[in-house]
Amino acid sequence: MNDDWTSSVRTRAQVHAALGDPARLSIVDRLLLGDVSPGELSRSLEMPTNLLAHHLKVLSEARVVERCRSEGDRRRTYLRLIPSTLTSLVPAFPLEAPRVVFVCTRNSARSQLAAALWASTSPVPVASAGTQPATEVHPRAVALARSHGLAIDPVRTTLLSDVVQPDDLVVAVCDDAHERLGREAGRHLHWSVPDPVRMDTDEAFDRAFRDISGRIDRLAPFVHPVRAIPAQ
Repeated sequence: MNDDWTSSVRTRAQVHAALGDPARLSIVDRLLLGDVSPGELSRSLEMPTNLLAHHLKVLSEARVVERCRSEGDRRRTYLRLIPSTLTSLVPAFPLEAPRVVFVCTRNSARSQLAAALWASTSPVPVASAGTQPATEVHPRAVALARSHGLAIDPVRTTLLSDVVQPDDLVVAVCDDAHERLGREAGRHLHWSVPDPVRMDTDEAFDRAFRDISGRIDRLAPFVHPVRAIPAQ
């Protein structure tokens, strides 16, 4: 771990610890609705003022809550959340990749849908491939993609070894492909998405599509194109 990453982990751990107490989580829940004075908060939560002061100290030290002075009665203070602290609880894994390659066994459904979704979400180039590619893309995958405004070539499947490059970010969207790749794939993520072809129903394909779509929404913000090296 580098120093920045270690610092980020420690900061998030402190925030999680502060939120781990039910009373402090109740305070945060109340402040999600609006700012309150300590007295108002004490009455709202039916919490003794000395106990409230302890919990507010922990939340303030974790930069979850801050105090601000009233512009009316300057003797009064209000408590409010620090939204950036809560949003920072989601860890960031910044990655640079010249391309993302989605892989499944047959390259007939999951990897094809993932590549189509990625192309509509991220500027980073994308490809898909299979460890044992089928002769064509599954018709349900083609129809599902089209229903969402995505394009899949129905007859194009590709062998992984014909596609992947050393610097690619490889995402195995099935267990079998992940286990076949082992440690040889370099940068390699694994998404355990059940094979919809086994059930061969619209519902199974819809479930796989939703699973992949949600994972891409989480991953895409952290993957960036490779920056060009300035000429000397």
